Parts: sequence; structure tokens; C-alpha cells
Amino acid sequence: MPVPKRRTSSAKRDKRRSHDALTAPQWGECSNCGERVLPHRACGACGHYKGRRVMAPKDDA
Repeated sequence: MPVPKRRTSSAKRDKRRSHDALTAPQWGECSNCGERVLPHRACGACGHYKGRRVMAPKDDA
């Protein structure tokens, strides 16, 4: 079974890991009620998506 011949340097290791960082989710604002929502998801507070109502709000259900 192949084994590395030389130890991987810390610079090489860190360059490889440079793209592994997690990013915070980008929150948007509901166009109807102004509540914070994740992109491409219906608003949980009012049930609107892209300016029209697509589901019943959580408190109405």
C-alpha cells in the first residue's frame, strides 16, 4: 500500500484547507412583512414567496 515519502509541510496543508471554511448564511428580507428569511424559501411568518402567498403562515395552521 502506498505511503507518503515525505511529511506534508504546514504551508502545503494549510493551502489545501483554505477553501474548507464555512460561511454564514446570507439572510434576506421578506418583501411582504420585512421578516428575515433565507433565500429561495417562503417566509415562515406570512407565507409569501416572490410577492405572492404560497402557504399558510405558521400561526394560522
